[in-house]
Amino acid sequence: MGYVISPPPVPSLRVVGSDDEFPVRRIYCIGRNYAEHAIEMGHDPTKEPPFFFQKNPDNLLPEGQDFPYPPKTEDVHFEIELVVALKSGGTNIPVENAMDHVFGYAVGLDMTRRDLQGEAKKLGRPWEIGKAFEHSAPCGPIVPAEKTGHLTEGSVTLEVNGQLKQKGDLNQMIWKIPEMISYLSDYFRLAPGDLIMSGTPAGVGAVKRGDTLLGKVEGVGELKVKVA
Repeated sequence: MGYVISPPPVPSLRVVGSDDEFPVRRIYCIGRNYAEHAIEMGHDPTKEPPFFFQKNPDNLLPEGQDFPYPPKTEDVHFEIELVVALKSGGTNIPVENAMDHVFGYAVGLDMTRRDLQGEAKKLGRPWEIGKAFEHSAPCGPIVPAEKTGHLTEGSVTLEVNGQLKQKGDLNQMIWKIPEMISYLSDYFRLAPGDLIMSGTPAGVGAVKRGDTLLGKVEGVGELKVKVA
């Protein structure tokens, strides 16, 4: 059996130390997972259960490529994040077993059309128009967990044109990696190839054409992106 149109290519990311690529199935993103960021967005982090939205796999922008400033917006924001890559999945995963499903980690950016997201919030509509646009998920290579160990702490920073804009630590995440995996698996069947973007520290802000972003996660590496 063939296809009536050519199937799209499989989105993937480079794996450090391997000639093989990591195929990406889904991208889950947790919202407001650092208390100071929740506060700067106008929310009380002590009163919220975790919540997630999704980006599309073909929204990925692999390392070494410029981020094209997207259309229909005048307010594009950066959000630096640790990305968790899964090698296996399932449903109703216990917290104590969740880390068994982690393949590795990467440095990622959740680029956001903040003005369009804000309009969607006011109208009670989904966020995809502000979050899931082309090239909205710049991501570095995946470092296998066997090289990094499982991460519970480490600095997370973002510089714009050499100026520090975001600074946090993985130990400041409200919902830790095992909790995110377990919670998601109660609502979705997780599978190999899924990515989880684990939230961003405070300090998010707008970019303009010509800016250079440098994101770093201690123990994982860095991601450099130019806004084209």
